[in-house]
Amino acid sequence: QVQLVESGGGLVQAGGSLSLSCAASGLTFSTYNMAWFRQAPGKEREFVAEISRTGGSRYSVESVKGRFTISRDNAKNTVLLQMNSLKSEDTAVYYCAARGRFQSQYNYWGQGTQVTVSS
Repeated sequence: QVQLVESGGGLVQAGGSLSLSCAASGLTFSTYNMAWFRQAPGKEREFVAEISRTGGSRYSVESVKGRFTISRDNAKNTVLLQMNSLKSEDTAVYYCAARGRFQSQYNYWGQGTQVTVSS
């Protein structure tokens, strides 16, 4: 049974930092691209960042470039999202997701962790 469990969310002031972690189990972690998505109240879920199986390629949405960094540790089956210079518009539930090598859709999702940025 595949499980993705996010942690690290919380309340932070604008300009502050948070580090999110996603622990994966039940899958061969190193064969999956990993990503972070977020969903703000009243809005659709949006892509934030993705990292390739080896960590050699990373992609992120324009609004977080230079502020958020995605990384992974295949030995620990974890993917991280370091978030700096947080803004109120970053407030959302953040989800971890896994995509198989030959899949266009994300196969597995975590339950989400709340990030609230106060202005």
